Amino acid sequence: MESVRTAFGAGASVEADTVVAAQAACRQAENTCAGPVDLAVVFVSPHHAEQLDEAAAVVRECFAPRVLLGCTGEGIIGGEQELERQPAVTVWVARIPGVVLTPFHVSFQRTAEGLGVDGWPDDMPVDPTPVFVLLAEPFSTPGTEFLSFLEQRVPGALAVGGMASGGRGPGQNRLLLDGVVVEEGVVGVALTGDVRVVTVVSQGCRPIGERFLITKAEENIIYELGGRPAFTCLQEMYAALSPEEQEMARRGLHLGVTINEAKAEFERGDFLVRGLMGADQNEGSLAIGDLVNEGQTVQFHLRDRETASEDFHWLLETQRRQLEGVQPEAALLFSCNGRGRRLFGRPHHDVTAVRAHLGGLPISGFFAQGEIGPVGGENFLHGFTASVAIFCRPLDRSSPGGNRVVP
Repeated sequence: MESVRTAFGAGASVEADTVVAAQAACRQAENTCAGPVDLAVVFVSPHHAEQLDEAAAVVRECFAPRVLLGCTGEGIIGGEQELERQPAVTVWVARIPGVVLTPFHVSFQRTAEGLGVDGWPDDMPVDPTPVFVLLAEPFSTPGTEFLSFLEQRVPGALAVGGMASGGRGPGQNRLLLDGVVVEEGVVGVALTGDVRVVTVVSQGCRPIGERFLITKAEENIIYELGGRPAFTCLQEMYAALSPEEQEMARRGLHLGVTINEAKAEFERGDFLVRGLMGADQNEGSLAIGDLVNEGQTVQFHLRDRETASEDFHWLLETQRRQLEGVQPEAALLFSCNGRGRRLFGRPHHDVTAVRAHLGGLPISGFFAQGEIGPVGGENFLHGFTASVAIFCRPLDRSSPGGNRVVP
């Protein structure tokens, strides 16, 4: 008997009625993945937030998935389209035999000892190391602390996903796990077994000027770079820019912080990009949107639509070449809600880029209020980023490294 192969499908609809939209999206997904599936994901625009359970019921009736995840998104990505500021539903399904799926919903509480995490599965696999797909509610989830918790519990595991969006306050976003809709915490699934998952995380920036070593800092405040006032280094870097680059810097300047100081040379992907939050000319200091340590290497970065586009295309093509003949079969795409038309001035940029480099894959996703993805082998919560999980054809069981998820 022929073994069951992997299969994926995706569909999207802009129908205003939630049930009708979910049914239409499911019909499209069935074209390449009919019948019972292992994992299903549904993303809905805020227009459908109150009826997310109805969309879930349609997906469960159509595909009977072992695990069903979902959330609300300010904009929805499905098939070949990025559906912004309109009613939309997308459904993504996967038949991945040989893969263990461990779903969970965790919530958080502050205790005297620190962050308390409720709902973490006792049977979470750790060997082989799983890959996580995470959907989080931004107003109730301490994202960076949860990713630190994840690293403690499952060292070396890679995570990809996004923060639900569209809600303007607590209780307005929705998360879905199987048939249950919740308003807080994180829902997710760990995948362990015979599938290969690779990631692309595009922070959309390019480095400018020289690199500096942090020689004096406290928490997120940098006082000295290379033994000189940090603000002086910023002024000199700015003065050396072209007029066009100076205008870009005035609109938004960022600082890239190296992930691994042991590397002999730093290149694209070795920097965690964080926003420059402020400067104190009298004190000579700079404030950035993350904690830093003395001894880290940093470099100023610029972001604009051309840079963001070029970076995403370059990373996708680089990943494609590194697949060594392994065939990409599907993708989940989590783009910042500051991208899309807001950044690029035209629709469908990110999903079109993925398809241009990886082929006509079944793709679903949403515009997030924060994106989760690995940089330098560590998981981070990002902004202004596109984070992609690419599902590839299972490895040959007879080959080294077969029968496992490969991040």
